[in-house]
Amino acid sequence: MIGAGAFGRNHARIYHQMAQQGEPVRLVGVVDSNPAHADAAAREFNCRSFDSVDQLITTHSELQAASVAVPTIRHLEVARALMEAGVDVLVEKPLAASLGEADELIRLAQSLGRIGQTGHLERFNPAVRATAPLITHPMFFEVHRLSIFTPRSLDVDVILDLMIHDLDVVLSLVPSPVTEIRAVGLPILSRKTDIANVRLEFGSGCVANFTASRVSTERVRKLRFFQPQQYVSLDFGRQDVLVFSVGGPGDAGGAPSVNPQIKVAKPSVVLEEPLRAEIKSFLDSVRTRSRPVVSFEDGRRALSLALDIVGAIAEHGKRIQIDELCQRSAPAKTT
Repeated sequence: MIGAGAFGRNHARIYHQMAQQGEPVRLVGVVDSNPAHADAAAREFNCRSFDSVDQLITTHSELQAASVAVPTIRHLEVARALMEAGVDVLVEKPLAASLGEADELIRLAQSLGRIGQTGHLERFNPAVRATAPLITHPMFFEVHRLSIFTPRSLDVDVILDLMIHDLDVVLSLVPSPVTEIRAVGLPILSRKTDIANVRLEFGSGCVANFTASRVSTERVRKLRFFQPQQYVSLDFGRQDVLVFSVGGPGDAGGAPSVNPQIKVAKPSVVLEEPLRAEIKSFLDSVRTRSRPVVSFEDGRRALSLALDIVGAIAEHGKRIQIDELCQRSAPAKTT
């Protein structure tokens, strides 16, 4: 495990739990530039701590796979060192700090024959997995991801911090290129965009509206979409799905409908911690040498769209002179 921050410790916890439950995996070490963080994680998960990737690789020549949860600007540096040492990698989202770095990660994985997976967690959410087979011809998405403010990840804006999860999910459900982006965003409690609304149009005619906020008073993670004669509602947090169909077959497990013409079904969902499902999928790809469910190419596609949205927000901000407006509305300083 490379990186012993909050996300890295969760990865280490899953690897440790899997080993305890008899699965064929062993957590050999945790790497962090802060020795105190690495030592604390190593004690908790019964493995060794290391100050650097080079130290880990030198000590454990049998190392086969690693999770990378360091700051995004270090993803390429760390993943390169691991892949060149023959190690397959799961790199947390966003895949890289730029498209150029993402392209280099893809090139390295291909040339070195390494497995490279991007850590888009929600793709492994049981509700998303239950929804994917329901897709026919989606025409409209409404997606909300609202979180209470924390000082975590303030080095990036809300698009790369939160919305990128939903961008990846929708891109996986709509096999059509994005043709138009309209976006607005505002800094509220940080110098980066903290709340944003985005409208995407796809070549198929599908439209998707996204709202992401890290300054909300409540936590909401929901996705809804409409397709011919059907409306599907997905809750990421509760890991459940409801399907409303006109004249379609109902399900005894579904909620009652106020309109007898609308049948309500609740598809079966196998509950599982998404991170555990993600890591299990990664290890399966490592063992079978098969393409990951969320490849580096998928990570690049989500990153590219996210960066385009960041650019669209910046352009919109220039048009409405957002910096001047924010300064004008800021509370006056007192002495």
